[in-house]
Amino acid sequence: MRVILASSSPYRAELLKRIITNFSCDSPAIDETALANESGRQLVMRLAIEKTNTVANRSPNSLVIGCDQVACLAVDSSAEVQLGKPGSLAIAEQHLAQCSGKTVNYITACCLINTKTGDKQTFSDEYLLHFRSLNPRQITRYLSLEKPFDCAGAIKSEGLGVTLINRHEGNDPTSLVGLPLIKLSQALEKAGYDLLENYTLL
Repeated sequence: MRVILASSSPYRAELLKRIITNFSCDSPAIDETALANESGRQLVMRLAIEKTNTVANRSPNSLVIGCDQVACLAVDSSAEVQLGKPGSLAIAEQHLAQCSGKTVNYITACCLINTKTGDKQTFSDEYLLHFRSLNPRQITRYLSLEKPFDCAGAIKSEGLGVTLINRHEGNDPTSLVGLPLIKLSQALEKAGYDLLENYTLL
């Protein structure tokens, strides 16, 4: 069966290449606007399922993988700020200023659909980043160097963004980048896709 990543993200494609050498990408191009009173966990799961369904509907005999991520900063015990992709320098500066000295929860949800059988699996993973206290000069300098405007929370933790954090906390660091490979590997094998047998050395 074909494997299709329902995403246009180069970061997710690079991650998937670690476990699958032959797959294609198909952008679902859906509206990713959060609904009223939708929590971060609800948002990413809904979007992961919508992305997967959109691509699955046009992809017979395929395993389709959809994924979404949001960074959630707790305001208090009952409220959170959802930090998506900033898209601009001004919003990225605002995001990092909000994260300074705080702990941010990166929630990543995935959906895997076998379009031959109709079987669907959904799962999620969470990863915490504990940010250092950042001054405006550090924020501006980092953003000018790495330009992480297409990354949730305005940070590339796998790159220079590591200089902005005190520590990581979680089970699977790939979920922080945007695709939880440990749980995805288990889901693919449950769907009958043998990762080791299908892997080809380049």
